[in-house]
Amino acid sequence: MSDHVRVERDGPILGITLNRPERRNAITVAMYSALAEAVEEASGDPSIRVIVFRGEGPDFAAGNDLADFLTALPRDLDEIPVWRLLRALVNCDIPMVAAVHGNCVGIGTTMLLHCDLVIADDSARFSLPFVDLGLVPEAASSLLLPRLAGRRRAARYLLLAEPFGVDEAMAIGLVSHRAASGSLDETLGQVVDGLLAKPPEALRQAQRLLRHGTREELIERMNLEGAAFAERLASPEVKEAISAFFEKRKPDFFRLG
Repeated sequence: MSDHVRVERDGPILGITLNRPERRNAITVAMYSALAEAVEEASGDPSIRVIVFRGEGPDFAAGNDLADFLTALPRDLDEIPVWRLLRALVNCDIPMVAAVHGNCVGIGTTMLLHCDLVIADDSARFSLPFVDLGLVPEAASSLLLPRLAGRRRAARYLLLAEPFGVDEAMAIGLVSHRAASGSLDETLGQVVDGLLAKPPEALRQAQRLLRHGTREELIERMNLEGAAFAERLASPEVKEAISAFFEKRKPDFFRLG
């Protein structure tokens, strides 16, 4: 378990908090393993009725820690911890709620597509800079985001990497509840209390029905994305994009040809 992922049990609630505020909760390979383990273990515990995801500090998640991601990946790409986490999210049959604020970058946004309810305050800002990094979308976002937002708007997010705020996130259905500034905790508590007030087995069965027939499709799309993602990791475009990121300069993709 990573020190940068805090897992706390409060009765029937399992809280999972990204706890690396000094790096804006940029997610390392070890953090992905800890997140996956927490979700997998919760899925096998019938006494857990709600999973809550949060981020410590000014942001929910700044996406991958790029330096760690490129140096700490296992050689067998099928065993990349992020894929394990995404499969765990798809297969989880416990209602999952995310409370987000600040920047939600990359997987900080795509993981929300797999939560049942998402609460965001006015500071939330979403961005999907996969193509900017020479990569491709993940978490079945290439399937789910067009379904939510429509193909044209999804292209703005995934191809142009245009960021968007809570108003747009509400409009497309990425966010289910909007919290006023300073009231994220209060709104989260109200939503979780609402879930806990429901008959537990009816709630679980309703959640399963909401997801019925989609798991195989999502895993298939994740496998397709994962194969393209793995190919991209070895590409000159990724090397140039990440070098430019760390050197704080604009990447030059034209010279690669």
